[in-house]
Amino acid sequence: MNHNPDKSSSFKSRDHDHKNSVPGAESLKSSKEKDPAAADKNETNEQGGEAKEAEIKYTLEKAWEDIQHFLSGEEALEIPDIIDKYLDLVEHKVSRLEVPEKSKGCPVPDPEDDGWFHKVVEQMSKLHRHVSTVFKSDSSRGPLINRIGRIHQRVMSYLEDEFRVLLEESRTVEAAADQSPDAGQDQAKEEPNFPGYSKQVLATLNKISKLMISGGYEFECYEVYMVTRRNTIEETLNKLGFEKISLDDIQRMQWEAMEREIPPWVRAFKECANIYFSAEHKLAQTIFSDNPSVAKSLFANLIRVLFLQLLNFAEAIALSKRSTEKLFKFLDIYETLQDHSSAIDSLFPEECAKELKAELTATRSKIGETAICIFCDLENSIKSDTGRTPVPGGAVHPLTRYTMNYLKYACDEYTDTLEQVFKEHSTSKPRDYQGNSQSNNDGNQSPFSRHLIKIMDLLDSILEAKSKLYKDVALSNIFMMNNGRYILQKIKGSPEIHQAMGDDRYKKRSYELRNYHQSYKRETWMKLLDCLNMEGLNVNGKVVKPALKERFKSFNAMFEEIHRTQSSWVVSDKQMQSELRVSIAGVIIPAYRSFLGRFSGYLTPGRQTEKYVKFQPEDIEAYIEGLFDGSTSSMPRRKT
Repeated sequence: MNHNPDKSSSFKSRDHDHKNSVPGAESLKSSKEKDPAAADKNETNEQGGEAKEAEIKYTLEKAWEDIQHFLSGEEALEIPDIIDKYLDLVEHKVSRLEVPEKSKGCPVPDPEDDGWFHKVVEQMSKLHRHVSTVFKSDSSRGPLINRIGRIHQRVMSYLEDEFRVLLEESRTVEAAADQSPDAGQDQAKEEPNFPGYSKQVLATLNKISKLMISGGYEFECYEVYMVTRRNTIEETLNKLGFEKISLDDIQRMQWEAMEREIPPWVRAFKECANIYFSAEHKLAQTIFSDNPSVAKSLFANLIRVLFLQLLNFAEAIALSKRSTEKLFKFLDIYETLQDHSSAIDSLFPEECAKELKAELTATRSKIGETAICIFCDLENSIKSDTGRTPVPGGAVHPLTRYTMNYLKYACDEYTDTLEQVFKEHSTSKPRDYQGNSQSNNDGNQSPFSRHLIKIMDLLDSILEAKSKLYKDVALSNIFMMNNGRYILQKIKGSPEIHQAMGDDRYKKRSYELRNYHQSYKRETWMKLLDCLNMEGLNVNGKVVKPALKERFKSFNAMFEEIHRTQSSWVVSDKQMQSELRVSIAGVIIPAYRSFLGRFSGYLTPGRQTEKYVKFQPEDIEAYIEGLFDGSTSSMPRRKT
């Protein structure tokens, strides 16, 4: 091999001059002169190590300058000897980084090493690229080229490990690392420090990515990044309570177990849309700042998998068996998908965003259509209640409580969502309603409002049928009063239901309630008043005592039967109970007081009076106060 004499001599001269200027050389010489025996050993250990370090430093820093002349093409087709020396010292230096297991194979450079390892990686990449290109057809250079390739692969392997370890282990545990000291606690909670790398670590990751890509190890770089970030995100979501569940597992779940999985999913989706997606986008842009297209592609591929995984969960829920109690969780999912769809447009590349938007829209449609089916299933639940056993005491029917509480919760919490769901995902036109039309224009009502009214009308018809199960017409009216009052109170307590119904329908229901009240009084108390009718008691200006006694007797028997029976009846609404008692007392007590005052004197005082006049007006009032409390209490003692 022919060498340029000037260049060769310059290598030797620099090496010689540097060795002569090694720090501590004079002191070693002085020490040897004073104590030759002791100095020999020190000189062997210390001077040898220091000289070796000085030689490595010299070679890595200075010789590379000479190798660059070769890389620049000035050396024609000759390879200088300094390259072999340089490779020896690189191997020596790198071998010292092979720290045991705790580093997981990653080199651990000295913090004060001025970044020599990354410099060596860059140098080896340049050297490997040059010789592989220039001497690829020169078989005589094969051994050297192979050696350069092996060392290059070795340092790249270490660099890959460093990249992986930094990505995995250099995230700050708390948000305080990069947070402004004067930031409040509320802000810290709202803006978590995700992904949690310090600026220094981000700068190192950026540098490593450049070195790996320029060194021909872009595939390894991308793979490490994708795997570590995917694992980190999944770990983060697991901490939120969301774990990846297969479609088959979800299908096999009981609703109670499935229901527990939905809130963590909702939280995970929101966190991803609001925080993690944008943070991952920024992270990729930071680490791969010199390759924007790479950053965009890595982010899209990474998040696409996670995003589809989240959507798959929602789709699996949509395919589960329908039941009315699932509606509200379905609406939670629908709202989550609806409210956070904009995150796709702002972060993903156009084609990827288009694909994911289509997937999200399809999933949202499935959830919406299923929610409508579930809501419509409430009709079937009402229709299927064909029980023939009347509710004791004419109390509010469980079907009324369930239906109205269901509708009230749905309207109070999800009116806007249900309006949108019915508007966007109804597959058929609402069927016409039968019955009396209202003055408000039903044609201007929303699909959801029309369906809400339809369910309530259906409930009314079912309750009407159930009221006929009572043999006592008065009790039938009490039953309709109880249920009608309960429905009105729920409507009154829900502005959303009231608005959907309209004032006219509300007034109509109030009117019907008053009619049941009047019907009840006619069936019970008007018949009692017939006993106080004066017709037939006066004949030729004289009171017919047998007829009078029969009137008192009939009144006493009928009132006692009413009290005995209706004390066990139930009017659960306290206000209506009070109104009903006042209404009854207002009809009966004045009539009884008048009848008693007019005719009691015709009865023989003493035993006869006690036999036929069993109640004073105050007794009647006390008995009325005991009605409708669902008990079978005995009559209070009458006043004398």
